[in-house]
Amino acid sequence: MPLAPRCIESRSHDPYTNLAIEACLMRSAREGEPVLYLWQNERTVVIGRNQCASAECDVERLERDGGHLARRRSGGGAVYHDLGNLCFTFVCVPEEYDQAAQTNVILDAVRSLGIAAERTGRNDLVVEGGRKFSGHAYQHTGAASCHHGTIMVAVDVDALGRYLTVSPLKLQAKGVRSVRSRVTNLQAIDSGITVDALKGALREAFAASVGYRVKDEDEGALDQREIALERERFASRTWLYKGERRFGESRQARFDWGSFRVDLTRKAGAICDLVVFSDGLDAERIERIPELLVGAPADAGETEMRLRAGGFANDMAADIARLIQD
Repeated sequence: MPLAPRCIESRSHDPYTNLAIEACLMRSAREGEPVLYLWQNERTVVIGRNQCASAECDVERLERDGGHLARRRSGGGAVYHDLGNLCFTFVCVPEEYDQAAQTNVILDAVRSLGIAAERTGRNDLVVEGGRKFSGHAYQHTGAASCHHGTIMVAVDVDALGRYLTVSPLKLQAKGVRSVRSRVTNLQAIDSGITVDALKGALREAFAASVGYRVKDEDEGALDQREIALERERFASRTWLYKGERRFGESRQARFDWGSFRVDLTRKAGAICDLVVFSDGLDAERIERIPELLVGAPADAGETEMRLRAGGFANDMAADIARLIQD
């Protein structure tokens, strides 16, 4: 069956609307119709599905300056968006998902603009010298797969530094002193690059990747009632601040697979309440940790066994079990 690739560009700069559009595109994913979705948010910090909002962002300062806190449904870390940043999303059915090919669309687009770039680490794209300009995250449901991320063209890096409160453990692991020193804009390399030029390069690279002409579609053709309902969920305080409450203990560490914090309360040698915060990319599995461990003995062996039974890799289960026991 011939592919019918589509490109949809959002006219909104509201993060909750744009995340809602993405969710609706995932729900309506169809075989043979891969989508490239382009969008921009104005003055927004977007945190990963399992991150702690108050630990990742100076929310009070952000909102005082007219900005927004948002939480996406994929894993990964916190990012700052403004109109100098371009967000992209690939949506397709799981059988057509190809993370490497999708990453190459971004690399090919940037290289076509004269920027030497490469992939590094678990989900970053960098320019020469190792400075990051693009971070990626992923989400999979039974019906659709999503690969999305940011591309820094002319982001206000001073604002990025004001609003993001990155853990010292993460900065230490990256070998940098601040989040600003780790990232760069494409315009810092070539001042002639614009967001509009990048959009065009992405469309061309996407078409070359799938081997078919890409059809531009208007977001107005999407189900506006469904978008409104999804927007309400993304904007709710329940979603934005999920899991944040008082606990007896809090422990955190940085592992090869990501940052991890566990807040828990024990009683009579058992875990009676627990919440986890993480920038790990396996967001859905990490989100299930409380249901696997609440009520269990606070014992490293029992914890590791339950996590393995829940589908966690051996090293990840061992890391979490040791952190809880220690």
